[in-house]
Amino acid sequence: MKGLWDRETTALMLLAAYMPLALFWLWYGGSQALVGLGLAVFCLAVWNLVFMLARAQPPSFAAMITAVAFSMLAPEGLGAFRLVLGLSFGAVMGELVFGGWGRNVVNPATVALAFLGFGFHGIDWPVFDAPVVWTAVPAAVIGVATGVMPAAVILGALATGGVALALGAPIDATLPAAGLVLVLLVADPVTSAATTLGRWLNGALFGGFVIMFTTGWNGAAPAQIAVAAALLASLAAPLLDEIAVNLWIVQRRWRHGRN
Repeated sequence: MKGLWDRETTALMLLAAYMPLALFWLWYGGSQALVGLGLAVFCLAVWNLVFMLARAQPPSFAAMITAVAFSMLAPEGLGAFRLVLGLSFGAVMGELVFGGWGRNVVNPATVALAFLGFGFHGIDWPVFDAPVVWTAVPAAVIGVATGVMPAAVILGALATGGVALALGAPIDATLPAAGLVLVLLVADPVTSAATTLGRWLNGALFGGFVIMFTTGWNGAAPAQIAVAAALLASLAAPLLDEIAVNLWIVQRRWRHGRN
């Protein structure tokens, strides 16, 4: 789109929506969180420079979005080499090889975190302080108000979680991490579903996976459960859009005839 609302404006607005969440996380995480964020920014800057020189692909502020999401949700105690390895895999295979942010199929932070979770068993996933978790609410409000986060995805996940809680599902311990992952990974305007119905289904599917993994995945940490659910929900987004489009075609044919 020409004018004000181009790709970089969208990335900056999304980064602004993350600011309350990131600032509270840095405040409670201290120097360790700041070092982790700096390492992620440096790693992503190097890979963006490599692809800029190799493919004349311009860098994007979206790298900061990936850095914030990855740093907040990354497992603890892995060391710099493993973290850089996982982030490099996610950035390259999840985003840069597709042409950069806006053309990727899956959020690069989701790919990186899932890679670390599947590659290194028994790692320690982060546990978040209550104030950090609650700042996901203003982040979501800012994102939805500015149009850079799909409201239907968030509402679909909240509806599924609310129904599960009403039915007595034991998901209370997973909800804080799931809320953060919903805002940071699932509500990505690029990799979430594009149709209205698809977005509702996308959010509901994420919530369903969280419930299923919480009740059936023994020994998994809440953050690991939420990341795995985000990965599967993101991979299903194109299929959900296809279902929504086909349902629209069927409805149109039923109203107006086959032609």
